[in-house]
Amino acid sequence: MAGFRRRVPTPVGIDMVAHPAVTVLIDLSEGEGVVCDSRGRYERGSVVIGLVPGDLRAGGRVGECLQIRLDPDVAAAVLDAAPDLSGTMASLADVWGRGAGRVEDRLRAAASWEERFTIAAEVVGERLCARARVEPEVVHTWRRMRASRGRVHVEGLAGEVGWDRKRLWSRFRAQLGIGPKRAARLVRFDHAGRLLAAGHAAAGVAVESGYVDQSHLHREVKAFTGLTPSGVAVAPWLAIDDVAWPASSPTRGLATAGRHIVGRR
Repeated sequence: MAGFRRRVPTPVGIDMVAHPAVTVLIDLSEGEGVVCDSRGRYERGSVVIGLVPGDLRAGGRVGECLQIRLDPDVAAAVLDAAPDLSGTMASLADVWGRGAGRVEDRLRAAASWEERFTIAAEVVGERLCARARVEPEVVHTWRRMRASRGRVHVEGLAGEVGWDRKRLWSRFRAQLGIGPKRAARLVRFDHAGRLLAAGHAAAGVAVESGYVDQSHLHREVKAFTGLTPSGVAVAPWLAIDDVAWPASSPTRGLATAGRHIVGRR
């Protein structure tokens, strides 16, 4: 989780970069807040963004915002409609239910970011315990992809869990909302994107991330973001996690108020 507080009075805009997690943005602003635009469709306030959102931009007069990133197997167990979010966005109320407003109120009233992180972790944990979880075989497949940074032969994962290929492909897509091969590509792209954002040269990133060559990296980056590798290197969205906001970024008025990592159960 990460908390953000606006430091400038003007509206900001951030292009979403595909990430191997379902992103929950909880708008804690008073008055005007977060506005997300996806191909001309707008959502105001708290939203949930799927794994591969395509052309999506988040912005507005953001006062305070809490970001929670959920592995798709966790999101599928916590949210009401997570499997339908592989390439879209939805309001938090649509996928969380009637309790979304109460959660926002509790977080808004909290005295500190640490208190907000604690509340959010408790709420997610309660929903996770109370709901049916993704099948262990699907979870294992996803975790193997993450551990290998996407450099795994997905055909061999079916054998690891004792399923045939057709069954794994069907269950994985139905429960996580994305096919196994595309999921592995997304994980690999995410690793490459973080290396680019950290200042590594594209040629070296291609080798480190397991791409055939720099052209292969360029095609994958273009497919997931519509950007070139150099464009991804300065994409502000990546800064929300591990990299400081680029000095040249128009969003430099946003500051991270805190970060909190929730351990997997």
